[in-house]
Amino acid sequence: MERSEVKVALMEQKVEDLKPVLLKIEAAIEKISEVNSSMSRIIAIHEERITKQEEIDTLLFTKIDKLRDKMDTDNDRVLSRLHQVEKKVWTAMGILTALYMLFNVENSNMLIKLFTPSAQEVIIE
Repeated sequence: MERSEVKVALMEQKVEDLKPVLLKIEAAIEKISEVNSSMSRIIAIHEERITKQEEIDTLLFTKIDKLRDKMDTDNDRVLSRLHQVEKKVWTAMGILTALYMLFNVENSNMLIKLFTPSAQEVIIE
């Protein structure tokens, strides 16, 4: 055998030895491709869910803001009406007190004496 024939035989043997490794690499590449495809689908589904959730969050925050504004408006109206009722109650109490004092002269004189101090004599030395 010639030297070149030996080299060719050795090369052929090496190629034959590498065939199982190449087959395993090809199988691994196919599996990686399948996993990659599955991951792409999963990521697409998750992105869609995230997008929908963001839309729902935006909608909810908008509704919450509108509700808060409506509650503020309603609260202001209630406070306004309460102040009006308070004014009417105090006005009515004042009118009733004035009428009581007007028609009940004895008691009004006693009240006037009670709320006004008596005159005291002042002596300068």
